Amino acid sequence: MSNERTPLVTSGVCGLSVTTVACGAAPGTTPEPPPGSGTPNKDPRKLNTFFGVMVPTILSMFSIVLFLRTGFVVGHAGLLQGLLMVIVAYTIISLTVLSICAISTNGAIQGGGAYYMISRSLGPEFGGGIGLMFFLAKVFACGEYVLGLVEAILDVFGSDPGKFGVRVLPQGYWYTVLYSSGVLLLCLLVCLVGAHIYSRTAFVILLVVTVSLLSIFISSVAVKPRDFVITHQGPGNQTLRYNASYTGFSAATLKSNLAGYSLDYSTNSVMSFATVFAVMFTSCTGIMAGANMSGELKTPSVSIPKGTIVAVLYTFTVYVLVFILVSATCDRTLLIQDYGFLQRINIWPPFVTVGIYCASLSAAMCAMIGASRILHALALDHLFGLPLAPAAITSSSGNPWVAVLYTWGLAQCVVFAGELNAVASLVTVFYLLAYAAVDLACLALEWASAPNFRPTFQLFSWHTCLLGILSCLVMMFVINPVYSSGSIVLLLLLLLFLHYRSPTSSWGYISQALIFHQVRKYLLMLDVRKDHVKFWRPQVLLMVANPRSSSQLILFVNQLKKGGLYVLGHVQLGDLDTLPSDPVQQQYNFWLSLVDKLGVKAFVDLTLSPSVRQGTQHLLRITGLGGMKPNTLILGFYDSCTPEDFFLQDTAFCDSSIGQNSDGEYNFGVDLPSLQAHFPPVRHVESPRWLSPEEYVGIISDAVKMSKNVCLGRYFFQLEGEGKDSKVDGSERTIDVWPLNLLQPGSRDYQDVCSLFLLQMACVLNMSNKWRHARMRIFLNVETESSDQGWVVNEETFRELLKKLRIRASIKIVPWDSVVQHHAKSDGVPSSEPTQALSEGFLSAVNCMLTEHSSQAAVRFLYLPRPPAHRSQSQQYLAQLEAVTYGLGPTLLIHGVTPVTYTDL
Repeated sequence: MSNERTPLVTSGVCGLSVTTVACGAAPGTTPEPPPGSGTPNKDPRKLNTFFGVMVPTILSMFSIVLFLRTGFVVGHAGLLQGLLMVIVAYTIISLTVLSICAISTNGAIQGGGAYYMISRSLGPEFGGGIGLMFFLAKVFACGEYVLGLVEAILDVFGSDPGKFGVRVLPQGYWYTVLYSSGVLLLCLLVCLVGAHIYSRTAFVILLVVTVSLLSIFISSVAVKPRDFVITHQGPGNQTLRYNASYTGFSAATLKSNLAGYSLDYSTNSVMSFATVFAVMFTSCTGIMAGANMSGELKTPSVSIPKGTIVAVLYTFTVYVLVFILVSATCDRTLLIQDYGFLQRINIWPPFVTVGIYCASLSAAMCAMIGASRILHALALDHLFGLPLAPAAITSSSGNPWVAVLYTWGLAQCVVFAGELNAVASLVTVFYLLAYAAVDLACLALEWASAPNFRPTFQLFSWHTCLLGILSCLVMMFVINPVYSSGSIVLLLLLLLFLHYRSPTSSWGYISQALIFHQVRKYLLMLDVRKDHVKFWRPQVLLMVANPRSSSQLILFVNQLKKGGLYVLGHVQLGDLDTLPSDPVQQQYNFWLSLVDKLGVKAFVDLTLSPSVRQGTQHLLRITGLGGMKPNTLILGFYDSCTPEDFFLQDTAFCDSSIGQNSDGEYNFGVDLPSLQAHFPPVRHVESPRWLSPEEYVGIISDAVKMSKNVCLGRYFFQLEGEGKDSKVDGSERTIDVWPLNLLQPGSRDYQDVCSLFLLQMACVLNMSNKWRHARMRIFLNVETESSDQGWVVNEETFRELLKKLRIRASIKIVPWDSVVQHHAKSDGVPSSEPTQALSEGFLSAVNCMLTEHSSQAAVRFLYLPRPPAHRSQSQQYLAQLEAVTYGLGPTLLIHGVTPVTYTDL
């Protein structure tokens, strides 16, 4: 199994080197810290389900909303709509909880919580973008909770106190910043000691909050009905007075609190379902608090689902009971005119005050420690390079203290804002985006149907995942459409940034599983029995002996494929019976790296065979699947030319780029020196050939027998401008087409299958990007001095044919009477097979004619005669082809056996 903590890249931002972290950590273990950080000598995984998941999740979901916004929700929305809001909110988060449980029970979970789940499922780009936004949301939430705590403290102990206040603390902007910094420092000290101390502190706080909650329920019975006069500062320095009452349990009070919206005294705006629901939903954004502690949990795959579900059920029950309680005991005026009314109706008001303080403090600590764990996980994965590299450092006990300092510093900057009412909505939107991403990760895993996705938690389906995604997205725009749109734009920018940094990982990509699932489905739908000539496209198998000398041909064929299948084939000589293992399997990575380096859209298929001919037969038969199988075989030309080494000419392969990766990509174990060393040097003149002329011609003959079109490419090492970085658009290029069988002057048929195939291939090339503006010329060879003037009619017929085929090309008439005179006629031999000996004078004359008319062409398309039936004529066949094409430049000899043209709609 691949190591889930394998670093992504070895280079940071601006090319600065970053030390590799945790290369050898086994799955399910804590990663090693970077050098200099100190080696952990204790297992940081100490927390159980209760302390590690339930306690932080419950406290995060209570925070101060329970104590300070219950009256706001019930008073404005009424009990019925308030309960509806609770049910809807918890339904939304429960859908995400199901996804969290499914992912967390499908394998070992390491530190990072939501980020770890998303990145290991959707890849580093999506995981890194969501992870950074989730980290920022936690930082802002930490500052928000701290400011809320300071505000609550000043309400009691400030210089302008409330009913229960004592005048001891001066107030003002800088005093607020000072008090907030002191609270942040306390949170920092607790988090620096470690998650173990934090969990104990949080447990004590949970006890205090529980006592505060019990006091509220007891007060509903113990406190007698009473009346209050509530005052607010109105417009024009007017003092507004409201008479409110606490009635105790009363059916009339309950009935009056069933529904209704009114003016909010803090914002002077009329509330609506959306605005009240947005405030209510902020209390539900703490469901990942336990998951963020995944690096400190003993058994995260057990603790996260169990603890999160119990915490959600517990908080849901508390919210429902509190809503019913206040609806039945407090009149509506009290609820909407004093959001801190719980202190007024408590048997001992400090119970509620202390509960508010503890809930705020625990939420701030939870946000700080959760954010530090996410940042630590981001740093370990090197997603953002050098700026986050120090955050990977841990203490001897495994506590990421540098990440804690990062979080504290950013939260301190947030505190300077002094007022975070506007940022509260942004924090909630970021949370929801992260939850939607978790649902998306689970949905992708479910849709991919990967056999290894076997979560022990089974109470989910793709329906719940999809509904969770839609619910989170809808809630984002209900809360704040502007912030929602901005957060999505920010996510897209982060995705683009991480994509262009190319952090290829060895984690496994869900996109690959999804693509496989869809490709298999559509391949089954691609029925070869439904093929039609008007939708024909070239599907090419290019046989490559050594890419050092064939790279230009590989690049050219990439332009010739026209969106069809393109396969690079190679035959490794050998016999598997005499070998301990298959040597071909180890070569695939080198060939795939070559494909990436050249920038061609090609597959690779290798085989082991005693002979090249037999191996080519194998590839022609088995390459591809279903309706995607090669219909055209392309070979390099068999001649005595000394091949050139393309690797020495292309800057992408030269020594100056060794140690670098042009795109910064993970190279899957194949760096540039290894790639260069894998492919042997080009063949020298004295070197023995792996392939005899008879075997080469036999390959051509085999392909024709198998109804495959055949192309032979010669002199393509002279072709320039085919690389992926080339800006050539073909405007200065010319494509020359000679559709007549030049070795058989008696053949005057320009409309046979082979000639039309040749025209089609030239037209396909003319449609590719680098040849789109090239001029295409078609040469018609005629005997003008013969008594038969049928060539004039043939020319007109050919022009009509081109018009029907929608081929834009200029026609050049080439008289070749002088060439035909050299032809050695041999009666009784079929004209389709060049088995007779052609005089050197004729071959030379044909070559001179081609040179005269096509010397300036970028590429030439020539008619390839059918190979001889007798093995003894193979060398003669090759000699004729070599003589005709000698010195021409890039030339493609084509023999087509497939009808490919169609004139109807």
